[in-house]
Amino acid sequence: MAIKVKTSAINRAPFIRELPFIGSLYAHINHRLSFYQHVAQKYGDVCGFHLGPFPIILFNGPEYAYSILVEHANDFSKGQLVQKALGPFTGIGIFLSEGDSHRRQRKLIAPTFQPRQISNYADTMVHYSEQIQQDWHDEAIIAINQQMSTLTMSIIGKVLFDSNAFNETDTLCKAALTKAEHAGYLMSRPIAIPFSWPTPRNRRTHRAIKVVEDRLQQMIDERRASTQERNDTLSLLLRAQDEDESQMSDQQLMDECLTLFGAGYETTATALTWAWYLLTTHPAIYHKVLQEVDTALQGRSPTYADLVHLPYCLQVFKEALRLYPPAYIIPREALHEVEIGSYLVPKGYHVLLPVYLLHRNPDYFSNPNQFDPDRFTPEREKGLPRCAYMPFGAGPRICIGNHFALMEGQLLLATLAQRVTFELVPGPTIEPDTSKTVILHPNHEVMMKAIKR
Repeated sequence: MAIKVKTSAINRAPFIRELPFIGSLYAHINHRLSFYQHVAQKYGDVCGFHLGPFPIILFNGPEYAYSILVEHANDFSKGQLVQKALGPFTGIGIFLSEGDSHRRQRKLIAPTFQPRQISNYADTMVHYSEQIQQDWHDEAIIAINQQMSTLTMSIIGKVLFDSNAFNETDTLCKAALTKAEHAGYLMSRPIAIPFSWPTPRNRRTHRAIKVVEDRLQQMIDERRASTQERNDTLSLLLRAQDEDESQMSDQQLMDECLTLFGAGYETTATALTWAWYLLTTHPAIYHKVLQEVDTALQGRSPTYADLVHLPYCLQVFKEALRLYPPAYIIPREALHEVEIGSYLVPKGYHVLLPVYLLHRNPDYFSNPNQFDPDRFTPEREKGLPRCAYMPFGAGPRICIGNHFALMEGQLLLATLAQRVTFELVPGPTIEPDTSKTVILHPNHEVMMKAIKR
């Protein structure tokens, strides 16, 4: 089902009433999701606001998302707000590179994330899932968000670098989280203290960057010096050649490793945390997952070939991504004047696609706040308009690891459900938190009792 943008007279987006100088900065920092909801409900699906001096236009509709991300993809950049927030932590990797540089890097990296290649990673995912639950004694109380971060970091370490060193993830996890929190801080505050100033926050973040980069550089150096043939992502990137037979420079390789490492563990860990939270608060759906896993696997470890027999696990993961998309907003900056629908976006203006709101649009998702994995049966998913559901973005910049993430989510849910039943431990109300990082984390640790099956 395709949606076409209606075009008529070209209008300028209306802007909300705001405070002078700072605009809507306070609301954006402290109440971001409710602020987006308020703007869309009160002023309509296209409306502007300011973050300090930066004008932002919110486009809340799948037709606008398709126009911006697909039809006009080359008319927008990631934008200076994103570059400023993420550049110090990822370098100019595939996520931040633009134009010809982005197309070249994506072409070099794409083969490592083709379905044929990622199918080789299924056994690794299952192995680490089985290994982590062995460390939990029966009825252990665990922080599921921490455990999912440890698990996905171990997997990405093995897949990217063929390294088991990511089992000792505490220091690395803390360093990666510190980086992510600083990126979120900068993303919320267009006017912030320069990163070069030696404030306590900046010094702490610089130390975290050094921890992560030193560890990655050590693995890159070891791989360059090795004559052993390997099939992990780092080895594939080292062998990758452009059309002119040129290879990645050391800096490009580091930037891509930083990007893939960060994106490859935190987003999936967060999505899995939400999935387990939703399952433990919806017992009938959880029971259906257990029935599918027990029937399909009969007590043996899942394999890549079993994915086709575990469709409900995938539906659960997709529905968790709908309700709590880790990348809950997609910003862009207009490279020149652009017409989106019947609205003019001036050069230099930022546009914002609120994925969190798009995924809860009642026109496309009945009872949008309800957890219902049956929305993602193949038949119903095919009926969704383009860009009504886009946890991985859309267009030429769609997340390059989307197939990897979906396979990982499906396999990890199935593997852990086979071995352990989780029960939510009563505690603080769990809600999405946008104040700390650029990812939609829960606002508290999600404590669960792990009961061995």
